[in-house]
Amino acid sequence: MIQSSLEFLRCMKCGAKLELDVFESKKEIEEGILQCKKCNLEFPIIQKIPIMWNDFSKYLSSRRILGGKLYKLSTTSKLKSFVKKSLNAKTNDRSDIEEKWARIYQNSETSKFYSTIKQNLDTLPSSKFVLEHGCSIGIVTSHLANSNELVFGVDRSFSAIQIAKKQFNDNLDYFVADSLSPVFGKLQFDLILALNVLEIIEPNVLLKSISKQITKGYFVISDPYDFDRGPSSVKNPVDASSLRTDLKNLGFKISNSTKKPSYIPWTLKLNPRATLNYKVDLIMSQKS
Repeated sequence: MIQSSLEFLRCMKCGAKLELDVFESKKEIEEGILQCKKCNLEFPIIQKIPIMWNDFSKYLSSRRILGGKLYKLSTTSKLKSFVKKSLNAKTNDRSDIEEKWARIYQNSETSKFYSTIKQNLDTLPSSKFVLEHGCSIGIVTSHLANSNELVFGVDRSFSAIQIAKKQFNDNLDYFVADSLSPVFGKLQFDLILALNVLEIIEPNVLLKSISKQITKGYFVISDPYDFDRGPSSVKNPVDASSLRTDLKNLGFKISNSTKKPSYIPWTLKLNPRATLNYKVDLIMSQKS
């Protein structure tokens, strides 16, 4: 974690500023605890990655394998003790799934989807505060750091953020967090991205939450509209038409170039013998 990021972080429960207890520091905060003195919540920083979850034990309860890895990755006795107390073994472990998808995204960086997204982003003016929801391994987030002042990425997957953090930039930071949690309090962003995440977060809830984070600025969203996820499917899926209508109702003006649905190829290399091919719709919009 870059120490200057502390200025923008808030307790997700009460909105208070957080205090930082550093255990190990080099160019970044390698290990430590973020603390809210008002409601006594604590958020660990492990391998430079803050895990911003209201209930760290609950986060680990569905990631038992990850919990063991975090314990091993912790280098100080203070943090090892914190992680150990939070371990609470449950079924339906997501650790291997999240690790697998982090590798898939890493192996699929050359997909045309990413180059197309970057080309479109390069047409936007430079922004002071940028946020990417569901940033995964930081393919697009790291690109944004080249032309914007301060860039943040959030994702639920520690494995994905671990890969993203391998590339250091002093104006770029990542956080393990739920996109619906107010990690940054009432901070307003000039540019927000949400690429291909509507299948895992209830679309209308996410859009309303993001709308509150932009008073004046740009919102870029894409999705393949693949909502068939069995029991974990979202309750209210959207399509190309309804997504554009929802954005207009929230005060966003859609760019002329993305008023019509697009079909950008997004190829994911699942393994040496299998690929997953999507056609992704891109919408660029603005509040002014």
